[in-house]
Amino acid sequence: MKAPHLVRVEDEPEAFAALAAALAAAGLRLGWLEWAAPAPLPPSLTAAAGLGALRAVAVGGGLAAAVKPIGGPPVLKDLLRQHFLGCAVVLVRGGGESPGEAAGLPLLAPAGEGRYRLAGPGGERVLAAAGLAARLRSPRPLAAGSGSGGAAGDGDASAEVPAGDPPAR
Repeated sequence: MKAPHLVRVEDEPEAFAALAAALAAAGLRLGWLEWAAPAPLPPSLTAAAGLGALRAVAVGGGLAAAVKPIGGPPVLKDLLRQHFLGCAVVLVRGGGESPGEAAGLPLLAPAGEGRYRLAGPGGERVLAAAGLAARLRSPRPLAAGSGSGGAAGDGDASAEVPAGDPPAR
């Protein structure tokens, strides 16, 4: 299975609701990696992990939280393999213990009205959520002309808008 695309984010998860919906509509999965120390965990999970349990899991209220002890600083490649197989994209927030790994990732930021600004080595683009979801099917979503982002003004809901221009209405 191919590795997911990684993008750095600085906003709260709610800012990516339109992208999550577009990915789901396209049959693609989204991952979220909070590259920071986890919030206080239930003491029983922490104790079980400390005893050497492979995983300690709490389930309830429609959610599952898993705690897994790690022996040393986190390694991004290992995290992706263990937790994010099958995701088209993983949004990475924070710098954690290895800020260099997250700092080199393209930055994704809300641009208003269901659009997102994606900036990286291949340039900067503002895309509708559906256009970004389509690009994430490509091996290089930031490359010029990759994916099916459409052209500005073509009436396609996934139209790409050059960075700096306001979204077309």
